[in-house]
Amino acid sequence: MSGLRISRPLLLPAMVTALLSVLHPSLAGAQSTNERPESVRLHRPSLPPKPQGAAANPNPREAINAWTVGLAGGLLEGAPIRLASEMARVVDDGNNMHVLPVVTRGPTENVNSLLYLRGIDVAIINSDSLDEYKSQVPDIQNKINYVLNLFPSELHVFVRPEIQSLNDLVGKKVNFNTLGTAAAYTGPLIFSRLGLGVDKTFIPHQIALEQMRKGENGMAAVVFVTGKPVDAFVRGHFDPGFKFLPVPYNNKLEDYYLPTKLESTDYPNLIKPGERIETVAVQTALVSFNWPANSDRYMRVARFVDYLFTRFDKLYGPGFDPQWKAINRAGSVQGLTRSPAVQAWLDHRPRPSQASQ
Repeated sequence: MSGLRISRPLLLPAMVTALLSVLHPSLAGAQSTNERPESVRLHRPSLPPKPQGAAANPNPREAINAWTVGLAGGLLEGAPIRLASEMARVVDDGNNMHVLPVVTRGPTENVNSLLYLRGIDVAIINSDSLDEYKSQVPDIQNKINYVLNLFPSELHVFVRPEIQSLNDLVGKKVNFNTLGTAAAYTGPLIFSRLGLGVDKTFIPHQIALEQMRKGENGMAAVVFVTGKPVDAFVRGHFDPGFKFLPVPYNNKLEDYYLPTKLESTDYPNLIKPGERIETVAVQTALVSFNWPANSDRYMRVARFVDYLFTRFDKLYGPGFDPQWKAINRAGSVQGLTRSPAVQAWLDHRPRPSQASQ
């Protein structure tokens, strides 16, 4: 696929690496290393212990790093980094739990971050991004566990009036947003599976939409892959004839995608009341590396899960993304195995009276 290569690990810039080495010295090695330096080793039982407070560890450097978790979010302008920041806000408990949301190259490259980037314990990915790694990491689905099925990202194929079907796009210019975004990976992958050879462009969508509106540069369509409703279509004004195209769901898409639809309640200015536009969605998921049980890195993830799942109701409150209300902590992610830390929490979930206030 264009723009994606995993022949070598992604590396942090020197400045960020140096900062992590100071703030998070136990993560000085890549993901293949489970050992921490003896000077900061913390012996923990199989389940994350209840926080004892910073006073339990008098060394400030050890204390601040003991329960720090790196979360690969995504591009600064994307939804995943916002969700990562909201999770960090909810689980924050001083030195007992500290999540660092990391701005990255996007949900597809976040698989690279989880496999190879120093300091990353959990990441937000689109499930179909695993397809890119199968040839070089054949057992990729055994190296990653899912923590949470966050939300579906719907495929929106928005076209000019003269385009009536997906086949009309063959050979024409279609924009898939900037490289690193979900649209830039998932869009071309779906088009390829459906046998649609188009002239792919990767420019900011706002520029492509303006070109479409004016009929400039031969721009025939834009492809969004994100949770509905998309603000550009809710607030935008388009001449009659601009529309979403239906995308068929078939066996070429069943490994990573789910059938869904766009409705007038989503886009009242573009879809008639009662009309439904069939399309597909890819799952956006919070995942972790499949660390050995009781290893230091596994225990970090286990405590993060305990804090996040126990305090999950806080994400329903004002100031948080409304999508949290539709997320099921027990939901599954197609093609991946649930994290043992999550399964342990679900098996022993606290009663409402025991939940964190």
